[in-house]
Amino acid sequence: MKAILASIIQSRTTSLYPSEFKPACEGREKKALGNQFNLNQFGVNLVKLLPGAASSQRHYHLQEDEFIYVLSGNITLVINEGEEILSPGMCCGFKAGDPNGHQLINKTAEPVEYLEIGTRSLNDEIIYPDIDLQAFKENGNARFTHKDGTPYTE
Repeated sequence: MKAILASIIQSRTTSLYPSEFKPACEGREKKALGNQFNLNQFGVNLVKLLPGAASSQRHYHLQEDEFIYVLSGNITLVINEGEEILSPGMCCGFKAGDPNGHQLINKTAEPVEYLEIGTRSLNDEIIYPDIDLQAFKENGNARFTHKDGTPYTE
């Protein structure tokens, strides 16, 4: 397949979260770069966070590795141990099953861009340590429940 300009790829601005958890991600734009080449072993997203936006709710995966490479701007990484500022050229990774929840937040007045690369498992469990939410991916389809297993009904 031929090379393309990332700028022509449509951004996704919606979140799959139940409605009460969506506001944190308002101002997040994702371009699924890997999808343009039919990659199925790993995903590559170009993510832009506008000021005040978060990448996600703080979470970790049981089956999927994740890797972040900061392209522009300064972004706050929130993990179990606290917060750290990541600047352009910095990177970090999150191994599947490591119970160190992570989240990126743009606390600056300028947009931030980074690459997000991760395993594409058909099945996964995502743990959200700070909120009453857990997610299950089964055969590529996500569903969200409360921590007691009760489904969100939206």
